[in-house]
This record gives sequence, structure tokens and C-alpha cells, in this order.
Amino acid sequence: MQELKQWQVVELLKTTTAYFEEKAVDEARISSELLLGHVIGKSRLELYLHHNRPVYQDELDRFRSLCRQRLDGRPVQYIIGDQFFYGLQFTVDERVLIPRPETELLVEHALESLGMTGRGGSSDAKILDIGTGSGCIAVTMAKLCPSLRVTAVDCSPDALDVARMNAEKNDVESRIEFLQADMFDDSFASLLPESAYDLIVSNPPYIPDAEWESLQREIKHFEPRLALTTPQGSECYIAIVTKAKQLLVPGGKLSFELHADAGASVSELMTSQGFSEITVYKDYSGLDRVISGVIQIGN
Repeated sequence: MQELKQWQVVELLKTTTAYFEEKAVDEARISSELLLGHVIGKSRLELYLHHNRPVYQDELDRFRSLCRQRLDGRPVQYIIGDQFFYGLQFTVDERVLIPRPETELLVEHALESLGMTGRGGSSDAKILDIGTGSGCIAVTMAKLCPSLRVTAVDCSPDALDVARMNAEKNDVESRIEFLQADMFDDSFASLLPESAYDLIVSNPPYIPDAEWESLQREIKHFEPRLALTTPQGSECYIAIVTKAKQLLVPGGKLSFELHADAGASVSELMTSQGFSEITVYKDYSGLDRVISGVIQIGN
């Protein structure tokens, strides 16, 4: 009888990465590391610190099962059920969009707009997160700044279940009010627990339907389309900017994540609705990614 090969961590990673690359799996090495680390309970760094550790047969079977899911295009974050965002751990599954590094920039600039650093502050400002999804923005801001009062809304009850789970996971559930509400409803403002906010922040759906087919397979087949697209890509910007005029205190701030091509059009929209000090920030790829503005007193 042929004896089964005994794998060690480092050689299994090399072999799996090469196979993923051959099959054109995105981020082949990172996928291999995250999947194996999930199976054996090690971080990516710890895998290399324990590079000679044997991978036992039951672990190998589980690892191969996860690899098959990755080969089918399922995002690694959904496979392992976790994603780190701004140094915090979030539970994610197909009910919510996977938090991305670009959205960390939105959090960073939102905090700066309140006069706080990206690693904390003492402001007791009232924050409204529209389209909270996994809760990554609301939870991160509440975690970094314990005195903030945060309202997080989403039209999806499934997404809100995940967001509440993440608030509990990061010990901020008592400081965030979660609410199911649709930004397009006329009754939206009346459902909110506060009449006016110091900051409205949002990573809304902004991909036009026409771009859907050009997106990566992992996005099209697994991430919730409701959180990604609208017919023209601009509908949520229009709805939020229009409502923000009534929901912000005088001098209150609005911060969005942007479609890479939307900087100019959203700037014009915000100007037309009474916002000033409008600033567009670029992401690490040099693309327009975050926009912020201040509602003028008297609007």
C-alpha cells in the first residue's frame, strides 16, 4: 500500500500557490496562506514561523475542501468568514459586501473631518452611516472613538444581522443604533433616532448596471448586487446629498466613497445642494475615492 505524503506548511503553501496561479486565481499566495492559516489556526506570519510544521491528514482534507471553493471563485473572505478592516476583525458572508482597504480611507477622512486622528478621539459627535452593510464603518468609528453616538442604517435586514454581530464582536453594540430603512423612502428621515447629525458617512452602491458584466467573477457571482449597483450608479449619491441637507447640523459634514469616475459629478451635485469646502481624495492607486463637504449655514 502506498504511503500518503506528509506535507509541511511551507511546501504545501508553495504547491497550492503555484496551482492557484496556474488556474488564474486572484491573489494566489494570499489565498493559500489565509486558507491554510484558517485550517490550522495560524496567522499568515505564524505560518512562516512554523514553516516545518506537519499538516495532518484531517487538516489537509479540510484545506483541500476550502481550496475547491476558492477554485470555484468564492472569495476567500467568505470561505473563512472573516475580514480585517482598520485592524479590527469582521464576520462576513454573502449577505454583505466584503470590506475593502479603500473604505478605510473613508473612515480616516471622516474622523479627520471631526478633528480626530485615525486612531481615536474624544468627540461626542452624532454620526449617521447610511448603507452600513457589514457595519465596518460604524463599528470602526465607535471602537476608535467611544464617545461618538452612531446610527447605522441599511435597507437589508440580512445585512443588519451581520452588522449587529460585528458590533457585538468588537464590543460596541451598546453604542450603535441599528435601523432598517431605505434611503429612497420619503419617510427615511422620520425613522431616524436623531433629528440632526454632525457627520453623515456612506459607502453606497455606485457601480452602474452597465458595468456589471465587466466585474471580476468573485464579485458578480458571490457579493450582494444590492450593495454594489444601481441603474445609473448615481442614484444613491443624489438621494443622500438631498437628504443630508435636512439631516446635518449647520456646518455638518458629509463623506462618501466614490466611483473612480464620479468625483466631478458628485462635486457638482454637492455644490448645487449647498455644500462647500468640497474635497476629493485619491486612493493608493491614484483614483478619486473619497469626497467630503460641509453644509453651509443657512441651507
